[in-house]
Amino acid sequence: MIPFRKMNGLGNDFVVVDARHRPFALEPERIRALADRQSGPGFDQFIIIEPAESAAATMRIINADGGEVEACGNATRCVAALLLDEKGAPEVEIASAGGALRAWRVDGGKIAVDMGVPRFEAASIPLADGEGDPLRVVFIEPELALYGSAACVNVGNPHAVFFVPDTGLVPLTEVGPRFETHPTFPRRANISFVTIDSASAVRARVWERGVGPTLACGTAACAIAAVGHRLGLLEAVVDVTLPGGTLSIDVSGGRIVMSGPYALDWTGAITADGYLRDPTPVAL
Repeated sequence: MIPFRKMNGLGNDFVVVDARHRPFALEPERIRALADRQSGPGFDQFIIIEPAESAAATMRIINADGGEVEACGNATRCVAALLLDEKGAPEVEIASAGGALRAWRVDGGKIAVDMGVPRFEAASIPLADGEGDPLRVVFIEPELALYGSAACVNVGNPHAVFFVPDTGLVPLTEVGPRFETHPTFPRRANISFVTIDSASAVRARVWERGVGPTLACGTAACAIAAVGHRLGLLEAVVDVTLPGGTLSIDVSGGRIVMSGPYALDWTGAITADGYLRDPTPVAL
């Protein structure tokens, strides 16, 4: 049996396995089975903590569809909380496919993470043609053109952000997958629809690449703040409210710093034919 922690950041939930002392891998079909919320523990991402040479640990991120991705802001806060407790250090560095991430505790029991520098170059996002203006990507299909142009950025993974009058009117489950898999995005993209309430506060709904609608997406909040500030629509510090709660994003120093809560929900173990849930509640 392989022990795991069930954790979440604003409802964006994860199964977290510590494989630093015991190598661990699962086939994509097994990941998909465990992600099923009826028959498995259910999660948006499966997180594997592995050894790292020059960081506290390496974080691997596997989406509910079994595909591995580069970055997840909410999962980073959860893993950082575990490592900060374990190390007893003021901050930790976590290696990931999207780059090194530095994390530390802030007031209110929250975790802050330096998510790095946003990349606005078309080839870095990437966009299919590798050129053009990534902040004004146009879609010609009539049913997609309704949402205007997308502002695109890579914040460890690719994002497309649409600023709309009312996110509640967007049929997310219809247009989200169409934008995610659009030929414009050769590696697919996370899709956000955003309504600006003020220069320092927005509301957003996200279709997450390889997952679908999520209660929260940390990298999407980072992307929203980065492109909004770049376009002159938002201040350098902005609160991004998602269905699961609010993240604070600060891009004032040229890098993206995300702050928000995390939680340990329960613990369990992956077995040969499924999973077991521990009978007693746990706390960090």
